[in-house]
Amino acid sequence: MYDMKVKDIVAATGGTLMWGDGETPVTHIDTDSRKITPGALFVPIDGETFDGHSFIAAAFEGGAVASLTHKDTDTIVGKAVIKVDDTFKALADIARYYRKKFSIPSVAITGSVGKTTTKDMIAAVLSVKKEVLKTQGNFNNEIGLPLTVFNLEPKHEMMVLEMGMSGFGEIEKLSSIGMPDVAVITNIGMSHIEKLGSQEGILKAKLEILTHLSEDGIAVLNGDDKLLWGMKGKIKNALYYACDNKEADITAYDVENFGQDGISFKTEIDAAEYTVKVNTPGIHNVYNALAAICVARHYNYDMCDIIKGIDAFVPSAMRMNIEKFGTITVINDCYNASPASMSAGLDVLKDIKAGKRAAILGDMLEMGDFAKEAHYNVGKKVFENGIDLLLTAGENAKYIAQGALDAGMDKANVKSYAKTRQLAEEVQNLIDCDFAVLVKASRGMNFEQITKKIGEKAV
Repeated sequence: MYDMKVKDIVAATGGTLMWGDGETPVTHIDTDSRKITPGALFVPIDGETFDGHSFIAAAFEGGAVASLTHKDTDTIVGKAVIKVDDTFKALADIARYYRKKFSIPSVAITGSVGKTTTKDMIAAVLSVKKEVLKTQGNFNNEIGLPLTVFNLEPKHEMMVLEMGMSGFGEIEKLSSIGMPDVAVITNIGMSHIEKLGSQEGILKAKLEILTHLSEDGIAVLNGDDKLLWGMKGKIKNALYYACDNKEADITAYDVENFGQDGISFKTEIDAAEYTVKVNTPGIHNVYNALAAICVARHYNYDMCDIIKGIDAFVPSAMRMNIEKFGTITVINDCYNASPASMSAGLDVLKDIKAGKRAAILGDMLEMGDFAKEAHYNVGKKVFENGIDLLLTAGENAKYIAQGALDAGMDKANVKSYAKTRQLAEEVQNLIDCDFAVLVKASRGMNFEQITKKIGEKAV
């Protein structure tokens, strides 16, 4: 963190310095008292099952020089305590204040599927020429994004922020902090439909990313997404990319699929044709690359540098990672799941060369009333893709199994478990040599333990 003092925290939050020295430097900010190191400002957050205010004393013991509070707290000699109306809101206020110290371009990415991979690919391209700060891991919500912004330093020349949400109003708040010059929306799917009611509701929530777009900023949108294409002419400075929609501004054609070795496509930029190679499998990565091209071109990157950046791209952990365990190939994609990403994963599995293919699938969470149908249709896709073995775990994943059976899959090749732990205990007996395996479920299903068990078998 750069050039922040306790008095700046007071100014940013409109709070009151209850005691302590306003000139005390603040070197970083954290919401987890267990991670506090000397020089920190501790921001206690009230959670559903805990109250961060209970850990203020522990944070000071860990080296914090200051803490926020919206409750009464004891005086601690030599430490600063700032009283605010709401510590959760104050965290965003500080991030907004700190962001304004840096007059650098900012790219914001949201969408139902693919936002993390798109974020990483855009950052890889922009990093060819600039020092880029990007969202790490899953720091894309109302706590994670401010913590990302606090990592800005004078060395940074650009910032790429992922923005997630589960309800209305959340992305608007994130956009107010990030102040983007480019806003990317990858697609409008089914994620969080339980809270937002419909895909139209999801669209409305995602479009909040535009509320704090700079005056001359642009929106980069997926032209193959019907709901986003339906906004054509309604959004100022919109640039569309697509594979199928030839009316889009930038399109991909002559796509070649190399299975686990990746995919290539051609595109035309300024009347010149270019071939772009993505070293990660899946047609969905063509869309991610197109989005990266749109963003980089806005910042006047030439295509040689863009192609170099896409070639250097490496996906984040547990997101379509291809791992080899002896003769077993695992597509480790168990960070999150939705109907669209399940379908994409199954398509990648279909293209991998192997003696047999197995899909190990778990619950897609937050589907609400759409859960049964969404899981059932994934099962049908399993059969359509010619998958040899289907293993499921979870309350709704049983409908994946049912969908596959109803579509015609042999009952002997379909097994369902109530719990992830139960499947993990059996998986070594079911997956054998020369298998290609897709491991995919929503993060809450903890499917990484299944990948671990498969890896242990190969040792």
